[in-house]
Amino acid sequence: MKLPEEITRDIHCLKCDQILTRVGEHLVCQNPNCKYEYPVVDGIPILINDEFCVFNRSDFVEHRVTTFDHKKAKIYSTIKKLVPSISNNVLAAKNYKKFSSLLLEFESDPKVLVIGGSILGKGMEAILAKSKITLIESDISFGPRTQIIFDAHNIPFPNEFFDGVIIQAVLEHVVDPYRCVEEIHRVLKKNGIVYAETPFMQQVHMGRFDFHRFTYLGHRRLFRNFNEIESGAVCGPGMALAWAYSYFIFSFTHSKKLRKYLIPFANFSSFFLKYFDYLLINRPGTLDAASGYYFMGNKSENTLSDRDLIKLYKGLL
Repeated sequence: MKLPEEITRDIHCLKCDQILTRVGEHLVCQNPNCKYEYPVVDGIPILINDEFCVFNRSDFVEHRVTTFDHKKAKIYSTIKKLVPSISNNVLAAKNYKKFSSLLLEFESDPKVLVIGGSILGKGMEAILAKSKITLIESDISFGPRTQIIFDAHNIPFPNEFFDGVIIQAVLEHVVDPYRCVEEIHRVLKKNGIVYAETPFMQQVHMGRFDFHRFTYLGHRRLFRNFNEIESGAVCGPGMALAWAYSYFIFSFTHSKKLRKYLIPFANFSSFFLKYFDYLLINRPGTLDAASGYYFMGNKSENTLSDRDLIKLYKGLL
């Protein structure tokens, strides 16, 4: 999937914020005092500033594995079809339907930036069904849907460019989630919509690229410069319990070979727990025990104060 040409023309230099021009297999900054070059690999622009990112442009030019090995994931996906999953995103499909409807209410042809979009996120089929919505799918790794590679701490697009931004299961993997949300706020148009999902009760699942977890209120504070449309648990305590049990089993060994056999055992003996989430997902106690939360909101010029934040607590404690 290639980035639409009209979108490519709006990519900005990360160093000086000037427009880039395609020159051979590079995008080159037109500022004579900058002239920074960004490679284009297999048609995918690599917008990485080596000074401020944990990755280098050479990682992508040389096709090194960064956060996610999609080739290995393909092999495991065949095995996963035979083993029940312990994960269960109860509300994503419903939330994306609402997200799509809201976008199309105020913009006939909305542009939506997907951060962490190398593969299709859970429930996003609802957006693909809306042909008028243009998805710009970005990631920090190559994948079947990656159109552009950049670090979410520095989004290479101008202010107020997108009608919507999706960031699903990503903010736990960035070094500075507050910086990333500031960038999302910057590139959204006035009243533009953000949709985010971020874990709370989940174990480490991307090795050294896994940094943060958020409570319900902690997640809301991340988006304190947005007016809330909806928020709540998206993956419930049943899934949280299944994950905790599985990682308890895994902790008995450091052998990767043995772990391959333990995964099916753990999944087969705990997958049923996730089905309790259909019953529990909207209960107050779930806000204290969820596996993950979602937030949908409009860009605002106001900031939710911490005093007002704590008034939003809806749990049982």
